[in-house]
Amino acid sequence: MTEAIAERFLAARKAAQSLDEYPGAPPATLDEAYAIQDSALARMGGVIAGWKVGRILPPLSDQYGCDRLAGPIFANTVSMIGPASQGLIYAGGFGAIEAEFLFRIGKAPRADQSQFTLEEAAGHIDAVHIGVEIASSPFVGINDMGPAVTISDFGNNNGLLIGPAVPSWRDNTYADQEVITSIDGAPVGKGSASAFTFGAIGSVRFLLENLARRNIPIETGWWISTGAVTGVHPIRPGQEVKMDFGPLGALHCSIGTQEPR
Repeated sequence: MTEAIAERFLAARKAAQSLDEYPGAPPATLDEAYAIQDSALARMGGVIAGWKVGRILPPLSDQYGCDRLAGPIFANTVSMIGPASQGLIYAGGFGAIEAEFLFRIGKAPRADQSQFTLEEAAGHIDAVHIGVEIASSPFVGINDMGPAVTISDFGNNNGLLIGPAVPSWRDNTYADQEVITSIDGAPVGKGSASAFTFGAIGSVRFLLENLARRNIPIETGWWISTGAVTGVHPIRPGQEVKMDFGPLGALHCSIGTQEPR
């Protein structure tokens, strides 16, 4: 069943074809979900440019015994943000945008290291940028069925738009910066990274340990999208997005439809 679900998701993504129902028996545990994700990764063979980390909030974090989840970000969906930047979502599936702080791996950890302090995790980072995660899946109900289902389809990721660098990020003042997300000129959410458990660097630590458990070697240059700062905001093709990070910058993008690939 693990392989069949992975193949269905891969086929739907390749054809840009929506799924009205989950393609099989939904995973009951996070381990089952990561097994589906790993199976899809092995079959897809695309170049990974980084990983998204999403938060799991109570009561689901208590139910699953974890407060974060991970999914791959593929290189062909990543770009530096510019005046004509566009995020792509699956028509008939699920689509959303998220304001994020993006951490870049500057030094890969030792292959035999499986646990990290927050300080050790920070030591593997060489830059932090503001950015936009495009959260999208062919499965329309992915955001309604809990974190295991989200994990099983690449963590509900379909792209990353990288904005300007955050200066002096090591002093952690960026975490207190209020971020405001607007769609078509109307504010839809605000927040700061200080609300994250152990901050955004806690997401870095989580990912390093998650990949170590899964025997996935971590590569220099990978981006880590550390979690939705203002929330997960549903979006439609044709809409316009603005994310205001105050003195750190403002990001703009439009939303288009993912074509078959």
